[in-house]
Amino acid sequence: MSEDLTTKTEELSLENNKTVFDSKENFNSKHPLNNKWTLWYTKPQTNKSEQWHELLKPVITFASVEEFWGIYNSIPQANQLPLKSDYHLFKEGIRPEWEDDQNSKGGKFQYSFNKKEVQSIISDLWLRGLLALIGETIEEEENLVNGIVLNVRKSNIRIGLWVANVQDLDSLKSIGEKLKKILQLNENSKLELTSHDEKIKDPLLVV
Repeated sequence: MSEDLTTKTEELSLENNKTVFDSKENFNSKHPLNNKWTLWYTKPQTNKSEQWHELLKPVITFASVEEFWGIYNSIPQANQLPLKSDYHLFKEGIRPEWEDDQNSKGGKFQYSFNKKEVQSIISDLWLRGLLALIGETIEEEENLVNGIVLNVRKSNIRIGLWVANVQDLDSLKSIGEKLKKILQLNENSKLELTSHDEKIKDPLLVV
């Protein structure tokens, strides 16, 4: 599965701004997004000498609704990803790493789902998150959200929303509450905002 996914991501291309939806029969014009977005993929480690940054690769950058759907329909869904792999969708120019200048002062909302319980719906939840991100319905005018991450692990699947800074807690609380609805979490489920600064251990916000 990992090799198949790597092959599929390497074959994706938007050269000349064309996608699988570019045809006179389907679309006469594209619907641009407010931002360009880059899809990243972290493949599973095959030997212990591989470093995380070597496993993380940009897949493709897109700027329209049609390009998004062309990409989404060309790669494995969330419930098909191999163990210890990740998807990341970030604004163009931002690497999905704590050390990136646009992430270093920020943090993330993250929820860990029981893998067995969520396996049948995780693809839908992930898609809901992607659409909220590129449609920018998860925030108002704050411009705080940098990207969203999916981690596939042995017993759980995590979805995390990365934000640029953790200063405006009122705005972040609103974003967290919207994320809870997007991920269809109930009132008893707690969504924590944590800082990328490893010195700050406690959650900054719980919604």
